[in-house]
Amino acid sequence: MAETSEPWRRSTKTSWIARIVAPLALVAVVIAVVMIVSSSTGEDSGGGSDEPAVTSDKKGEIPKTYIVEPGDSLSTIAEKFDISVTRIERLNPDIDPATLNEGEEIKLH
Repeated sequence: MAETSEPWRRSTKTSWIARIVAPLALVAVVIAVVMIVSSSTGEDSGGGSDEPAVTSDKKGEIPKTYIVEPGDSLSTIAEKFDISVTRIERLNPDIDPATLNEGEEIKLH
């Protein structure tokens, strides 16, 4: 019997490989898109720096120091200036986060 010419038809081996590689490529593309979108929105995915990007249009510039006000905690101060609590703790190793006193000066830069 003569073989018919069907250029669109691939061998079984190629078809089997394509069935495995195509979904893996799709998953890789989806992961890449998610990573790009999350990095452009400033979300932290757990890798890299523990400090979020500072958005100057939303929170304003970060002052060099901050005077603690009544009711402040490191987390409220960090949120106010869009920096991490870890950064504040690194810059102020001598302060005790549990006992912030009103009027105490802490470094933010």
